[in-house]
Amino acid sequence: MRDGVDSLAHKSPSRFAILVFSALIMVFTVLFSLPIAAADRTITPLHDAVFTAVSVICVTGLTTVDMATHWSAFGNILVFVGVNIGGIGVLTLASLMGLVISRRLGLRAKLMAASDSNPSRIHAGPVNEGQTIRLGEVGSLLLTVAISAFVIEVGVAALLFPRMLQAGVSLGEAVWHSFYYAAMAFTNTGFNPNPGGLSPFADDYWFLGALMIGVFLGSLGFPVIYAFARGWRKPRRWSVHVKLTLVTTIALMILGMIFYIILEFDNPKTFGSLNAGDTIFQSLFMSVMTRSGGFATIEISDLHGSSLLLSDMLMFIGGGSASTAGGIKVTTLAILFLAAFAEARGKQEMEAFGRRIPSDILRLSVSVVLWGATTVAVASILILHISKQPFDIVLFDVISAFATCGLSTGLTADLPPEGVYVMAATMFMGRVGTVTLAAALAASHSRQLFKRPEERPIVG
Repeated sequence: MRDGVDSLAHKSPSRFAILVFSALIMVFTVLFSLPIAAADRTITPLHDAVFTAVSVICVTGLTTVDMATHWSAFGNILVFVGVNIGGIGVLTLASLMGLVISRRLGLRAKLMAASDSNPSRIHAGPVNEGQTIRLGEVGSLLLTVAISAFVIEVGVAALLFPRMLQAGVSLGEAVWHSFYYAAMAFTNTGFNPNPGGLSPFADDYWFLGALMIGVFLGSLGFPVIYAFARGWRKPRRWSVHVKLTLVTTIALMILGMIFYIILEFDNPKTFGSLNAGDTIFQSLFMSVMTRSGGFATIEISDLHGSSLLLSDMLMFIGGGSASTAGGIKVTTLAILFLAAFAEARGKQEMEAFGRRIPSDILRLSVSVVLWGATTVAVASILILHISKQPFDIVLFDVISAFATCGLSTGLTADLPPEGVYVMAATMFMGRVGTVTLAAALAASHSRQLFKRPEERPIVG
């Protein structure tokens, strides 16, 4: 069996990824359809079960049912287990793809663009083309991933637990909700276990700060977390991937916060009635959550149209490669800007932190962006036709689905079954598509022994 899986993964990493995710979604669809999973002990409609399974396994956070009241204790356990499997599964799958592709490619940066999270290769340099790697050899790596996820979730839960007790939550419920929120934060899912959502904690900055920590760490990606664990006091030894991820992530967080302050300070439905300090914190919280966190202290539909567009941009970018976050990934955006800067300066090579980045990484980045834009465009057209809702509302929920963010204007919950299936497919393509596309392109690299005559078309 091991040899069979090994052969399939080596021959087609993309098909292997789709097979793994599809199998998980099918299993959880069946489990969510069982009467024992619903609070009223009835069979959940197929479109709701499918959508919930996709949202859970793809760690999205969008829902067509009330997650706090629809599911029984068994159903909530399924959600908790599913998001952890989905979150950790994304990391391990990315690691596996990097290991498989590394048999053919020697460029460390290309492995990162394919969402490689193999920490043993972060500082190792080029990989021997003839090196053979079997699936059984990644056990220690996957164990490290699982341990880091466990430690972070327990740490976030420990921060949340006393605040829940102070809010009057019973001991047993406080324990359960603490771990539930911690898992949703680290996996960047955003489900809420109570009907009121974050309303009881909307002014509790300790509680919201703990959620931001979990979302931030989960969105960085395992290569960055591993670099911290190996030597956070020696940033000079960090790889270019780690540095690009940190710089781009922090820059987007700060810029997002500033723009939310500017755009929403006069909106009485959101931040208009808050003082300066509260406005800054809530804007920072919104900036972090639009990167894929999925939690919100305000009604998304109350945002100005300009803020909805800003949120669309932040969600589409998403988090770090090999992370629980979605989107096209921050390193993809960084590569595009580095290429633009190099072109503006008349340089033929992209450079960052004293290292040269090969041009094939730019081709991968452009492919990932085009893949994401095409997916969002097609899904938006279909949802617009089905729902007849305004474009800005539809675009927000579609990008949230593609970027596995989980924030919603309320459109998703009101869609008919055919719209629900379109959104489910969008979530699946957003979570699996960018990773498998990069892997497929990297794995399909072939050596060409000749060059055709060169000709330059007019661009721009």
